[in-house]
Amino acid sequence: MLTAKQHELIRFIQQRLEETGISPSFEEMKEALDLKSKSGVHRLISALEERGFIRRLPNRARALEIVKLPESAVSSASAAPSAANDAVSAAMPAKAPAPAAPANDIIDVPLHGRIAAGAPIEAIEGQSSMPVPAALLGPGEHYALEVSGDSMIEAGIFDGDFALVKRTESARDGEIVVALVDNEEATLKYLRKDGGRVILDPANGAYDPQVYEAHRVQVQGKLAGLLRRYH
Repeated sequence: MLTAKQHELIRFIQQRLEETGISPSFEEMKEALDLKSKSGVHRLISALEERGFIRRLPNRARALEIVKLPESAVSSASAAPSAANDAVSAAMPAKAPAPAAPANDIIDVPLHGRIAAGAPIEAIEGQSSMPVPAALLGPGEHYALEVSGDSMIEAGIFDGDFALVKRTESARDGEIVVALVDNEEATLKYLRKDGGRVILDPANGAYDPQVYEAHRVQVQGKLAGLLRRYH
């Protein structure tokens, strides 16, 4: 038997994987479960991993895979329909499952220059593209940016990495976003809203949060994945 919090966490991870194709951040999990600190999330994930419900994928940030679901979740998801629906289902042939996308599919995404993971720098619109494994991208339109700076290292994002970004103009608190400040400077940070202000939080204790009036900040996308070169 799982604890209530363990059950809540695995269902939240499953929901986010189905919606976006990537597992939620520790900050998102902390907020979703109303925990006081990320250490509580670490303990829950470790317990689920030890019991074989989830698996951490190596060498990837925010990479969790659900191995199995609790029996209660499986039972509720596959509960028997009404008698009328049973009759209809029996009369209709079962749909064949959609084939999984080949793991070696490659997609070319636009490469839009560099983005700061420190103080904001000017956003550079590049003309090139870069090949990306389709498995790293979920649904939607994506682009890539080269990371400059070290303010997100505690989130596993390092100088020289390539951030894969899903294009969107909205995001929730705790998500890592590409934020355009004053229509000219872009930065990669955790998003936090506080009344009429937007706070862009780093993931490095050496940096302070950046606080702006809400009208000065425009979300241009949220982090979907990372690519890293080893020299």
